[in-house]
Formats: sequence, structure tokens, C-alpha cells
Amino acid sequence: MELWRNEMNEEIYRINQVIPTTNADENENTEAIQQWMESVIRQIGHYKTQHKELLKDATTLLELALWKAKMNEKEEDSLGEVKAKKIKLDMQSERSERRITSGANIVIKNVLPFLELK
Repeated sequence: MELWRNEMNEEIYRINQVIPTTNADENENTEAIQQWMESVIRQIGHYKTQHKELLKDATTLLELALWKAKMNEKEEDSLGEVKAKKIKLDMQSERSERRITSGANIVIKNVLPFLELK
């Protein structure tokens, strides 16, 4: 994001250099400003797309971290218990259940508003 800020500062600097060097012709200044605005709007669109991709990646990592924490928590709980029953658990269904009960949907729902662009 620092790169984005630096690029936008360069764009602002660029337009501040372009306007004084254009002729006093109003049409030329207007055209230079319009081209600059279109360039800035394109860059902002590009940054928004990149930001959405970063949010998607961050959301996935957060969900996986919460799931792993829940898995580790359950494993620690089960290690402390005396296993009197010899029941073979279906690991896939156990993992799916822990994913659902990890609380990721609640945490992500409350964290994302702080990461989204407004």
C-alpha cells in the first residue's frame, strides 16, 4: 500500500509540473487535466482490484488460522481425556465439523469492515 501511496504522490507531482508548462491556452490545460484524471481513475481502479485480492487472501488465511487453532484446541482436549471407548472417528467429518464450529464466520464478519476500503 505504501507503493500505491507513492505512485499517487508522483501523479499529483506530475500534474503540478504539467499545468504550468502548458501554454496559456485553456483547451490545452483542460485536455491535460482530463488525461491526468483518467489516468488517476484507472490507477485507483487497479488499486481497488488489488485490494480486493489482498482481502480475499487475508480472509482465507484468517479462516485457516482459526480452523487450525480450533483443531489444535480439540486435539489438546482429547489428549487429556482417558480414551475408554475404542471408536474410530471419521477424520474427514471431524475436520468439517471443526471448520464449521471454529467461529471463523463470526470473526471474519467483524474483522472485514476494518480492512475494506470505504
